[in-house]
Amino acid sequence: MIHPRLASTVVLVRPDENGSFEILLTRRPPEMRFLGGFYVFPGGTVHKGDYSARVLGRCRGLSGHDAQKILGNRHDPQVALGHWIAAIRELFEEVGVLLCESESGAPIDWRDETTKENFEIKRRAIVNEELAFGEFLESEGLLCDLSHMIYFFHRVTPEFYPMRFDTRFYLAAVPAHQIPLSRSEEVTHSLWIKPAEALSQVDRYDFPILPPTTTVLEDLGGIRSWKHLWTRYRLG
Repeated sequence: MIHPRLASTVVLVRPDENGSFEILLTRRPPEMRFLGGFYVFPGGTVHKGDYSARVLGRCRGLSGHDAQKILGNRHDPQVALGHWIAAIRELFEEVGVLLCESESGAPIDWRDETTKENFEIKRRAIVNEELAFGEFLESEGLLCDLSHMIYFFHRVTPEFYPMRFDTRFYLAAVPAHQIPLSRSEEVTHSLWIKPAEALSQVDRYDFPILPPTTTVLEDLGGIRSWKHLWTRYRLG
């Protein structure tokens, strides 16, 4: 039996003009070994660096013991926190959205073109393994805001798959003035879509999508407004 690797995934949400909400889906390049060509949520494997002392020292908003408890006491506090950090890192790597703030607690000014260009250069360096995520946080004076992500779903890939993941799913509202990349090294394109609309297209050949993505869509599809979503999951 293949032992599943720890992983984290982020369901990014935003309100729409009608009081409802949309979620961000990304399509994986067809050459990828796992779910190549399918629509998924941003995410990936938890790395040891995600719970290194260097990275853990750049976080706020959640203690290790609280993270451990939320995940059912299945990991030690550092690894539990690593799930949140991996989700933040993967979201930045794949679509350029960064759930961080300055050391002073001030939000990042994403309207500044120099800031955006600098972060995009650093994002590419992280993807290409030329820059460690912890080094990036230190050099830019950033802290990961773990309170921005709400844990809500757990899925382990069935045993018959050749690659298996023990994945934690999180909800996060897209921060103000941040626009996800339409494509990147691991994304052929991304789109905002209502959960119910995405579910209505699952039988189309050009919209390949599988569980657990569909499971998440079914759960969110039953929530009719941004207000109800915010209240139910206490998004912050």
